[in-house]
Amino acid sequence: MNYALIGNPNVGKTTLFNILTKSNQKVGNYPGVTVQKKIGNLNNNIKIIDLPGIYSLDSISIEETISLDYIKNENPDLIINILDASNLYRNLFLTFKLKQFKTPMIIVLNMMDIAEKNNIKIDIDKLSSILECKIFTINANKKSTLSKFTSFLEKYSKDKLPNRKLSSLSSEEIYKNIDRIISTCVKQEECKQNNISQIIDKIILNKYLSIPILILIFYIIFKITFSWVGGPLSDLLDEFISGTAIPFVDNMLSSSSDLFRSFILDGIISGVASVIVFLPIILSMFVCLTFLENCGYIARASVIVDKFMRCFGLSGKAFLPMVMSFGCTVPAIMATRTFENDNDRKTSIFLLPLMSCNARLPVYILFTSIFFKEHRELVILFLYLLGIILSIIIGLIMKFFSNNPSSEIFILEIPDYKLPSITYIIKESLNKISSFFKKIGTLIFSISIIVWFLSNFNISGFCSIEDSFLYTIGTLLSKIFSILGFGFWQASVSLLTGLMAKEVIISSMGVIFGSNLQAILPSFFTPASALSFLVFVLIYTPCISVLSTIKHEYGVKLMIISSIYQFTLAYCVSFLVFNIFNLIW
Repeated sequence: MNYALIGNPNVGKTTLFNILTKSNQKVGNYPGVTVQKKIGNLNNNIKIIDLPGIYSLDSISIEETISLDYIKNENPDLIINILDASNLYRNLFLTFKLKQFKTPMIIVLNMMDIAEKNNIKIDIDKLSSILECKIFTINANKKSTLSKFTSFLEKYSKDKLPNRKLSSLSSEEIYKNIDRIISTCVKQEECKQNNISQIIDKIILNKYLSIPILILIFYIIFKITFSWVGGPLSDLLDEFISGTAIPFVDNMLSSSSDLFRSFILDGIISGVASVIVFLPIILSMFVCLTFLENCGYIARASVIVDKFMRCFGLSGKAFLPMVMSFGCTVPAIMATRTFENDNDRKTSIFLLPLMSCNARLPVYILFTSIFFKEHRELVILFLYLLGIILSIIIGLIMKFFSNNPSSEIFILEIPDYKLPSITYIIKESLNKISSFFKKIGTLIFSISIIVWFLSNFNISGFCSIEDSFLYTIGTLLSKIFSILGFGFWQASVSLLTGLMAKEVIISSMGVIFGSNLQAILPSFFTPASALSFLVFVLIYTPCISVLSTIKHEYGVKLMIISSIYQFTLAYCVSFLVFNIFNLIW
């Protein structure tokens, strides 16, 4: 049997889906988190389908089209309509739209605790009678409130639901019915205390304070990530690996052959360890961003920057994918499905990869800790800001040449502030970083071995690195980058492998140079060439995963254009940075 979960954005739909199916889908209190249907199992016989959060079924947006097509064509056995109990007026419009279908439906009133805090009392029996639907009341974040609901789903049969009349009403008629329901079934006593969210918003969304507060918040995130928590922990991990783990393994392999020792130490450990030392920094950033997402600030930040983003052809809606890009560009590109304007979607494809994803972070940290140790945070902040500034410039250029400028109105429901539990933040952050571990165990591990093989063999067999396959490939490519300050084969090969995943740049260097990159890199790079290299890593052609997502969403032509455009842009900007830095340094 197939049960379809459907409701407005920000009603706890995906939270409920995760609990019912024991999944780890991304949860957020802003639209666009679910942009395609997700499928999970309640048990062996029951599938739960989490449809995108929508307000209506008018087929205007991609989310509405996905939901409408599923209900019309897939014929689910049951529709589970999730409503926010503290905001029935908005939620009931979709309920009336769903009543036009023959599919059996139940209603789940979520967030009953918030409704109680706001002194909202709902007559459940009367509401059930008017809507002709069975109603359950839950708090999705508390499993203890789900027992009756879960039991019903497991024992469900169509005979247990009351018959209801099909209704196909105009929007005006629907709102008249909603007004009658609210006046009949819902009572709200006046709250003596002011809403805390409204008080905070008077400061956070203040006309003059909002931008400085936004900058301050992200500056604090940088300090937590690189100076206060993530950086020191990363240094401790690095000391343990280089000072304890590697010598221990080296001692164990003392009686092994040179080839085998090189394979283990240089091919596997040096490649993987050069990336894994940055784990605390990446985890620290994920914890901070998870907190901001779930406390309600990210939704407000998109409202703050809406007017600013319209200057270069996008609405505040694009801010959400841009924030996601700082984690990973792949889900950010997929989130552009929520844009009604196709021109906005295509513009975003050229802008989102310029946001610095977490995969580039290990490269930034390594180079800044060597060449800009006293100004590490400022240099990394410069790289992030450079990506944003370039996206603004490209956006303005595209807006100037566009024949169809964006006219999409940005409408976003602002959730109340809430304090996420520490358990949830840790769980969600670990869930996000699991992809980093998967890359270490699969892609980075595999490419480290490939790079080791290419750097130690040629057509005749085992050889020195100067006669290897890798040296030949790198030498051919290095001529391209000579005017950028890093025209040596090791850098060229590292950038080439970085097309698989940007973290691989560091693991490749770890294999080529050895584990002690801190001591070796200064003999190859100057501060100017190091900064030029970092700028190139920031901008150049994104990884294979991003390119395949662009191909899937927009086709081969746009993927090729995007690849060439980013490489060309990276080349030009790196050239400028290298020469300007040489003049002033």
